[in-house]
Amino acid sequence: MNPLIKEIRRNPILWLLALVPVALVASRLMPAAHSLLFVLSVVAIVPLATLLSHATEAVAEKTGDTAGGLLNATLGNLTELVIAVAALRAGEYLLVKGSIAGAIVTNTLFMLGASFLLGGLRHHVQEYNRASGRLNAALLLLACVALLVPSAVADAEGMTGAEMQKLSVGLALLLMVGYGLGLVFSLGTHCELFARAEPAEATEPPWPLGLALATLAVVTVLVALVSEIFVESVQKAAETFGMSQAFVGFIVVALVGAAAEMAVAFSAARRNRLDLSVSIALGSAAQIALFVAPVLVLLSYVVGPMPMDLQFWAGAVVMVLIATIVAAFIISAGRSAWFVGVLLMLVYAVFVITLYLLPPRVH
Repeated sequence: MNPLIKEIRRNPILWLLALVPVALVASRLMPAAHSLLFVLSVVAIVPLATLLSHATEAVAEKTGDTAGGLLNATLGNLTELVIAVAALRAGEYLLVKGSIAGAIVTNTLFMLGASFLLGGLRHHVQEYNRASGRLNAALLLLACVALLVPSAVADAEGMTGAEMQKLSVGLALLLMVGYGLGLVFSLGTHCELFARAEPAEATEPPWPLGLALATLAVVTVLVALVSEIFVESVQKAAETFGMSQAFVGFIVVALVGAAAEMAVAFSAARRNRLDLSVSIALGSAAQIALFVAPVLVLLSYVVGPMPMDLQFWAGAVVMVLIATIVAAFIISAGRSAWFVGVLLMLVYAVFVITLYLLPPRVH
């Protein structure tokens, strides 16, 4: 317990953990204060993400960067999953689809770009294992095909709702199979291809594994609870701030949901562990596209008022496709510098401005 207490004492960001119980209590006492609850929930997730980063790095020291990146992506994506399930119950499918597409774009452009920028400002040139990035980029291209086909076929063939739902279920199952086989390839049959490319900086001894796992469990539960508050307040708060439902899902939910993963990825990049940063950013995007999205399609039959399909609005499909192609092109170099990160973040900024000024005309 001493390493945890020591970290909280010396890190001012972790002092914001006091806002976690404040947010939980405020949600009970003032359920109608949507703007206040929105701000509290967003700020409360920041220290939880920081704490999660320390615990995940400790586990990654024992498991390696590939498995550590997968673990962080899985725990980090829990936030997006909780938010999406709550939106499914309310029938807010545009918010759900926006959060799926936004998470993919945010991870491949903003998280990866910021990691390159922060790492490049401290280290002149950084290297990373291209195998992991190429694998995740290939998985993302598979997901892009699965997202593009329903939209293209629906417009060309005039499919009925029932036909689109059947196609979506079939594609969801295929994506989950592809993701599972990708894990077998990277963690099993060809794990030697994904070894760390560069030596990491010397750091303080990691937390004991037991403490790290216990911290992961507790923080994951707290993130889920705070995420519920976020979901309940985000719609009314969005109206107050003049944001469309698609923008909230694509930008706000994606950024808040990825806070935990970003904390780890940015810290790893600064410590010259860019393999872990790349694995988290692209691994999380691939997991969202090939696992979380299909799971939400299947869950919609259980918790939603009606089944959800994989037909996204055209702008979302184009943005996901561009983000994937750009990330695949950048990642093939195996080296990065700060300006590469700036370019990725500028592409992301183009999408943000476009979506804010020109929201999709769908319901």
